[in-house]
Amino acid sequence: MIKEHERVALTEDLPEYQLQAGDIGVVVMIHGDHEGYELEIFSADGHTLDVVTVEADQVRPVSRRDVLHVRERSA
Repeated sequence: MIKEHERVALTEDLPEYQLQAGDIGVVVMIHGDHEGYELEIFSADGHTLDVVTVEADQVRPVSRRDVLHVRERSA
């Protein structure tokens, strides 16, 4: 079960936020009985890029097998 302050990976693109499947966020709020989550999305240097609301099936917990990757997001 996903908990607050846990890192999660998006499972699908969110083009309205310029986010892609695999991007990492931190859960800052859990909606209802884990029906959805509020995520804070950070840049690689630690600055907040956005706070987005997603449904439970749009994220998954980060695992030890995941590899971080850097990409540029347009302003």
